[in-house]
Amino acid sequence: MPARSTPKRRSACPINVALEVFGDHWSLLIVRDLLFKGRRTFADFAGAEESIATNVLTDRLAKLEAEGILRRRPDAADRRRVRYELTAKGLDLAPVLVEMILWSSRYERTAATAAEIREMTNRKAQFIAAAQEGSRNRASR
Repeated sequence: MPARSTPKRRSACPINVALEVFGDHWSLLIVRDLLFKGRRTFADFAGAEESIATNVLTDRLAKLEAEGILRRRPDAADRRRVRYELTAKGLDLAPVLVEMILWSSRYERTAATAAEIREMTNRKAQFIAAAQEGSRNRASR
């Protein structure tokens, strides 16, 4: 794959690049909300259980948009409101998030149910594809 024009990074180490793009916990939680929880608006994200501060949320949404992880669109029902959706680049983070869920659930007590963990483990490809398709469908509404 050809090299892309990217922002200046501390190093070209693949792990460093990934961490600079989406490595803070707020960014991954926003991607989680878009991918798995159907959240689409600033108010939706601000109301998440982790209680992100609005100034941090504004910053992370702008960063994720600049990195090409998500895009903002005017809401079809109310043009004054903005809706967010994952780009193809953002949707490609689904396997990463699923692996993080499985790892966390293996070693810590989490909110993931045993049935969800079984589905992610036994039908991983189908689970990921369904999450990506669900996110695309919610974005098109």
